[in-house]
Amino acid sequence: MIWAITFSVVAVLLCCGGVLALLAITHLSISGTEGIERDGLARGKPAPAWSLMDSAGTLHRSPPDKPLQLIMFSDHSLKSFPSVIEGLRELHCQSDELETVIVMRGQSKITEPVLHLLGLDDIPVLTGSSSLYGKYNVRVTPYVIFVDSSGQVRASSLVNHAWQLVKLLQIAALPIEPNKLPTTASRMRAATPSGM
Repeated sequence: MIWAITFSVVAVLLCCGGVLALLAITHLSISGTEGIERDGLARGKPAPAWSLMDSAGTLHRSPPDKPLQLIMFSDHSLKSFPSVIEGLRELHCQSDELETVIVMRGQSKITEPVLHLLGLDDIPVLTGSSSLYGKYNVRVTPYVIFVDSSGQVRASSLVNHAWQLVKLLQIAALPIEPNKLPTTASRMRAATPSGM
């Protein structure tokens, strides 16, 4: 009888150790720079379709009616990235062919007023959800995904500087060749100025 109890206790401890080891391995695989490089959606993949209303009651959709849509996944914490804010302003004013929207993870009473104070008042702020962020595979912000009018992802990356937005727009403008889909992360690394 004592051997059966000892065997059961050892078996339970080994199972618990195995589960903890799997959790630790999973945590390591999704954290750090390697994990973040796998965030977002790959270029050429279909983007999730959605319809969201802004605070003024205007309906915004993805895929967009315009040729290209810049979806900024962020909230009021965007104020910590002044270069990204400047880049957003420039891209938004640069072309009538580009629709720019900011999608929050959930309801926030302070995000829109903060973004207005930062000079982004002409960019619609949409209330998304954790589920929508999950469909786009976005965990950290500010994250940008460019989607074309056919619903294909044209470029995506975590951004910290205005030059990254410009580079992503250049990548989004490149034609998608089905057999040669570049990863946005590898394109961004190749385009990173020295010293960054």
